Amino acid sequence: MTPQSLAVWNNGSKVGILGQNDNYFFNYLPDTPVEHLVSLTMPYRLQSWVSDRELHPIFQMNLPEGALREAIRNAFAKVVVVDDIALLRITGGNQIGRNRFSLPDSEIPMINEKPESLDEILTYPDAVELFNELMARHAEHSGISGVQPKVIVEATERTTVAASSYIVKSWGNEYPQLAANEYFCMTAAKLAGLSVPDFSLSENGGLFVMKRFDTTVDGENLGFEDFCSLQALGTDKKYDSTYERVARTIKDFVSPEHLSSAREQFFATLVLSAMVRNGDAHLKNFGVLYRHPQGPVSLAPVYDIVTTTAYLQKDVPALHLAGTKKWWSRKILERFALQALSLPAKLSAQIIDRVAEAVIEASKRIPPYIRENPDFEEIGSRMLPIWQDGVDAFAASERRG
Repeated sequence: MTPQSLAVWNNGSKVGILGQNDNYFFNYLPDTPVEHLVSLTMPYRLQSWVSDRELHPIFQMNLPEGALREAIRNAFAKVVVVDDIALLRITGGNQIGRNRFSLPDSEIPMINEKPESLDEILTYPDAVELFNELMARHAEHSGISGVQPKVIVEATERTTVAASSYIVKSWGNEYPQLAANEYFCMTAAKLAGLSVPDFSLSENGGLFVMKRFDTTVDGENLGFEDFCSLQALGTDKKYDSTYERVARTIKDFVSPEHLSSAREQFFATLVLSAMVRNGDAHLKNFGVLYRHPQGPVSLAPVYDIVTTTAYLQKDVPALHLAGTKKWWSRKILERFALQALSLPAKLSAQIIDRVAEAVIEASKRIPPYIRENPDFEEIGSRMLPIWQDGVDAFAASERRG
């Protein structure tokens, strides 16, 4: 039988009960300290937090999707109805962020898995075989969203003893070579000076491996909330917003001491997405980090950037900007930077130029990779002119302006 209520834990403390009757409800336990609130948008109160038709956005945030959800469903379908509450129960011990879930009378769930070898993940010759094995071993401990096949694993590096947590991504037949696509897009982000997690591409190009950025070196879990949660929207509404609203959300939630850098990073990410034609920069691909809800809040590092038009030729931006979902000119983005982000014209121009240089530099690394990895030739050969056109469009609009 499916459990209809769960204990919710935050940073190691039991803070409330999440349940479902006619609606979903969450009740804080009496005297829950502000340091253990489950969300920046859900302060402590005696009254229940009620959601009529679906889980509260903060609890929806990490629900597995796609291949990961299917793997969990297949593993547990004989013993439980795998609805959203059950998914949180199954994956509740290893969620992105600080919230954890258990049965109401149970202790906080602890993950006790044997760490994988990061070196083996990156060098294993058969990426499909390895990913299927990782999925079988770690799916039920992977509280992470996203349609792309992915799993959370603990892994040790060759020079260290302590394990770190990584997200390992593969791809489906619909999006071949997605790991290498993301690797080169993230390389462009890194070259542009954006904050990015540590990331690697397996030697065979089959897996994109990213170190989790919501944990510290000493194992502390940081609070993480994506912009669906911050805008009180369910996961299925991740495309139902605007970049102007994202800018307001940054102003509303990021601490004053981090606001300028957050605005610059967001603008640079938007410019990069326009240049490499990343049509998947939706609300779940932006987030904030914090140690506790009353402390400083910063913009999370950049993640999940891919050239989507390498697969969907007519793909458009994920959200509206200036009332349109067409790829924007330099003039429109510079106006957005000034009006929505309070970035001076000179600074926004410098950011655009820096991102363009990074995209050009990253593109130079694609042809040598294609020569060594012929399977990437079709996708890589599509990406190169897309990137060049993206950079040229900004240069052309500058000349016209």
